[in-house]
Amino acid sequence: MSYAIIGFGAIGQALARAFARKNIHVSVAARRPPEAIAPQAKAIGPTVATSSLQDALKAQIVILAVPFGLQNELAKAANWQGKIVIDATNAYGVSPDELGGLPSSVVNAQALVGSRLVKAFNHLPARTLAQDPDVKGGRRVTFLSSDDDGAATQVATLVEQLGFAPVNLGKLEEGGLLVQARESTWAQLIFQDLVKFNQA
Repeated sequence: MSYAIIGFGAIGQALARAFARKNIHVSVAARRPPEAIAPQAKAIGPTVATSSLQDALKAQIVILAVPFGLQNELAKAANWQGKIVIDATNAYGVSPDELGGLPSSVVNAQALVGSRLVKAFNHLPARTLAQDPDVKGGRRVTFLSSDDDGAATQVATLVEQLGFAPVNLGKLEEGGLLVQARESTWAQLIFQDLVKFNQA
């Protein structure tokens, strides 16, 4: 399975650290050219490789760690048919009218025609997301929501490989609303730093 992170700001770098921690190869791309972000990628670890946006979008699983609102621009950059997209964006400050009354992840899914979108990695601050998810013997929780059960299962597998505990909230317009930003407010599960312990 090949992975790419689109966006190399605080969230993108935090996720790159999660991949590096487990020695999983991941490509990273940003609006800046690959050579501009290469020093930061190299400092994170040898399994983090910079690439052009076009090459990064060839990965089988693509993580969106860009500001919300770039979905239409990204839609033109690749063929999204069948591609699993992890939506780590938040539409903070965006009015419900601008979203057509839909959850932001549904807007992203509609823009990236044919993609299999899973909302994940969006509810924790970058500083927390960058930390080792092993917390006193438990695993830091990452919430998932998707309208594609198969894609959600594959993303849950990745979440576990990265050392987190996946918790599936269901469909985007149901459980997904619990990790949704609306205008200047955050839903109930945003910023909830939870840890799951395996029961004996």
